[in-house]
Amino acid sequence: MNIVFCGTPEFAVPALAALLDAADLAVRLVVCQPDRPSGRGLGLASPPVKQLALERGIPVAQPSRIKENPEFRGQLQSFMPDAIAVVAYGRILPPWMLGLPKFGNVNLHASLLPKYRGAAPIQWAVASGETVTGVTTMRLDEGMDTGDLLLQAACPIQPEDTAETLAPRLAALGAPLLLATLRGLAAGQIRPEPQDAGAATYAPLLKKEDGRIAFNRTAAEIAHRLRGFMPWPGAYSRFRGKALSLWDVIPASLPSGTSPLAPGQLLASGDNLFVGCGNATVLEISCLQVEGKKRMPAADFVHGYRPQPGESFG
Repeated sequence: MNIVFCGTPEFAVPALAALLDAADLAVRLVVCQPDRPSGRGLGLASPPVKQLALERGIPVAQPSRIKENPEFRGQLQSFMPDAIAVVAYGRILPPWMLGLPKFGNVNLHASLLPKYRGAAPIQWAVASGETVTGVTTMRLDEGMDTGDLLLQAACPIQPEDTAETLAPRLAALGAPLLLATLRGLAAGQIRPEPQDAGAATYAPLLKKEDGRIAFNRTAAEIAHRLRGFMPWPGAYSRFRGKALSLWDVIPASLPSGTSPLAPGQLLASGDNLFVGCGNATVLEISCLQVEGKKRMPAADFVHGYRPQPGESFG
């Protein structure tokens, strides 16, 4: 099979590596986003997928636009791909590209579709408190992750998982699934199945304000969102007029004999720090960071800032 691979970030690297290592597939072209400024010096950095492609001697295209780009369209048509494999490319494919290969545009998506359609499925699955997620291969159509399902594989979400720790496991799970999907399509062994639109949920692109902690949520909800939104946008609030980020929390119980806390209200008990949340729940904070300071354990915060009775985050 002649394959064109479209992908950009680290998540897509295992899938590209699997296709490059397959003797029965020929990756003719890798398409990724343009190089972007990175680091303090804002020097141009190549996407991880591009780096792997160049190491393997595969041609790379980095069009700034693809919808109306005759040069790029002609380039893709010249390769006559049997399939276009898409993994976290970061662009919506135009109709001309969807109709080009005979086996279609096969997308590897990091959720068990139809759940968590959209740009941030890993983050929102963790943030929503899911215990299981997975990867799905599907045929792209003109909708947002609405195409027919091909294959799926499930993956547990561990209680300590963050979006950062979960993503590499899903990438590793997805690589052989994409390979099996392409082979199965070529052999006529896969029957595409329409998605149940009524069961769909969405995982929109994250915004900075998604990380703002609403302490009227329950302690469990806040803890899930903190893990899901690591490293960005994180989980942040304010204390004494300064920005404050929470880095490690766990739902807990207050010390015996302590009065309930209002949402956002703090309690320092020995070296321990608690904050009130919705539905009379409580978070114990293990690690946090005040604007202009390094991350610190709760004990350092308690002894350094000496939160007073009735003080709150927010």
